[in-house]
Amino acid sequence: MTDFLVRSFIIGAGATLALDLWALLLNKTFGLPMANWGFVGRWVAGLPAGRFVHEDIGKAAPVAGEKAIGWAFHYAVGWSFAMATLLLAGPAWKLAPTAFWPLIVGWVTVGCGWFILAPGMGAGIAASKRPNANRIRMLNIVGHTIFGLAMWAIALAIKGWAF
Repeated sequence: MTDFLVRSFIIGAGATLALDLWALLLNKTFGLPMANWGFVGRWVAGLPAGRFVHEDIGKAAPVAGEKAIGWAFHYAVGWSFAMATLLLAGPAWKLAPTAFWPLIVGWVTVGCGWFILAPGMGAGIAASKRPNANRIRMLNIVGHTIFGLAMWAIALAIKGWAF
């Protein structure tokens, strides 16, 4: 169990970091805005009170520590996606990782953003309420592809390691 938790943490945190570095590159190269993890933290902070959907998360009252909550949630989700990948791929995958399961998990989990996070924060299903919805969707797919490829690359780098 320890091996599973540590391996999935390394893979998930590393792939999430790769996604963040990709976003930073897009920001510095093309001026695309970075994700606002404070808004995500604000949304997450409302979940225990039963607040799943906001009209516009930017107009919701700020929450103490929302940026830290958002960043922690972002990396926890990356860890959970890596756990899903390891469970789906099976125990032999850690010795001979292939790109198949990380990419499948990466692409399927685009739906988490499209059908849970975006509507919950007031952007509509798959960002349909945003004027640049198609660009957002394309960036989501590319980002999750990078996440999946990073999971695979990290799994290759640590294959055979025992934790």
